[in-house]
Amino acid sequence: MASDSTGAPDPDSPEELLAWARTYASTVDIDVALDAVDWDISKHARRRAGACRYDPEEGVTIVLSWHSYLTHGWAEVADTVRHELVHAWEFQRFGESGHGPRFREQADAVDAPRHCEPFADPRYVLRCRTEGCDWTARRYRASKTVTEPARYRCGDCGDRYVVEHADSGRTWDDGAGYERVRAELDDDDW
Repeated sequence: MASDSTGAPDPDSPEELLAWARTYASTVDIDVALDAVDWDISKHARRRAGACRYDPEEGVTIVLSWHSYLTHGWAEVADTVRHELVHAWEFQRFGESGHGPRFREQADAVDAPRHCEPFADPRYVLRCRTEGCDWTARRYRASKTVTEPARYRCGDCGDRYVVEHADSGRTWDDGAGYERVRAELDDDDW
């Protein structure tokens, strides 16, 4: 397996990336039964760097994104491995996982980020309307939070939000506005 001039992994294939990730995982100080963890690579994922899947009968599978590695390199993959190992730890110990206080405490212990760096640009950005509230959320498809924003609220203060079409800068705050902007832009990529 290749490494760059700094000694960091420099895999040429998804299979090599998985091999490096498995080796790296064994160096992380977390109580995870690694022999019970399956590993996989997604060549299709474009919005998330990794995922940890759990099935009570099948166990834990950590999936890493090949596109994230190509965009951000090994340092981001190492962060993602630590993040997903925290999920694996929670699944193995508690049968569930999230990003709550237990996750944050364990993530801090292994220097894992709470969220991984996005490597795709969103199609839509949700922004709170309340002055002083900096809440935003990125969306990559026209989900109900995008097409019917009047039904939902800001994740921080609970006020209404507006949706911005990232490419055009056009905004709306209800379903009719979404339909109007979509028709005006005549954009099939919604």
